[in-house]
Amino acid sequence: MLDVCLLGCGGMMPLPRRWLTSLMTRYNGSNLLIDCGEGTQIAIKEKGWVFKPIDVICFTHYHGDHISGLPGLLLTMGNADRTEPLTLIGPRGLERVVSALRVIAPELPFPIKYIELKEAVETVDVCGYHITAFRVNHNVVCYGYTLEIHRKGKFQVEKAKEQGIPLKLWSRLQNGETVEQDGTVYRPEMVMGPERKGIKLTYCTDTRPHPAIVEYARGADLFICEGMYGEADKQAKAREYKHMTFQEAAHLAREAKVKEMWLTHYSPSLIRPEEYMDDVRKVFPEAHAGHDRKTCELQFEED
Repeated sequence: MLDVCLLGCGGMMPLPRRWLTSLMTRYNGSNLLIDCGEGTQIAIKEKGWVFKPIDVICFTHYHGDHISGLPGLLLTMGNADRTEPLTLIGPRGLERVVSALRVIAPELPFPIKYIELKEAVETVDVCGYHITAFRVNHNVVCYGYTLEIHRKGKFQVEKAKEQGIPLKLWSRLQNGETVEQDGTVYRPEMVMGPERKGIKLTYCTDTRPHPAIVEYARGADLFICEGMYGEADKQAKAREYKHMTFQEAAHLAREAKVKEMWLTHYSPSLIRPEEYMDDVRKVFPEAHAGHDRKTCELQFEED
């Protein structure tokens, strides 16, 4: 199971009743954060989740509304006596940007590991997540992220018995080990069934529509996508500033055949996004207007 919380859904600046766009997920005792703008700490506290188990922070890009909350969050994590390493993932220049921000948070009791993205598509495996970062189309280098939790096949007891595999080796094979005993080599594929469907979430903001979004969101259980503007007359503005409209996001969701889409990263001028959703759902029926602390649990499918 993957817990998902859209901590905030605003773009450009936090508002009294709308925090900046940020996503937090929880899986197997570890938390992951995507983007950390001003006020993200308050959004986490309002949700009732905690800071210490945040093990990974991904950044889409380095505009202030996506990273300016990081120094304060690092200080809070340090004050909670954290000593475990923190992994930061983001476009090229990540360490330089974070080092500049850390002028006000110079000493931390935990190490930081930097993973800088240089290629158009890169993958990272960390804390049980298979993360695919893919470059999108904003006015600075910007990435979307797909988080996948893979699910191993079932251990096939009958096959293990038929092949005379010692019982004491079963758990090691189930955990993916290759084991040699008494001159015989036992491999996981001898007893494991085919990989089962896992969980897939795609998060994408600050971009024009781009083929990579469809490719890497395809079949996602949840697609969280920017919808900077709901109004039909904002199409030219969206193109100029390299953002998206609700309608454009809906067309991407339909083309990628995702199960559900949440819109986020609203313009400060967009007060009531729900007013535009009837037209959006004509394009993609499972579209929803995101809001602060919107939460769901993504479950593995029953066998």
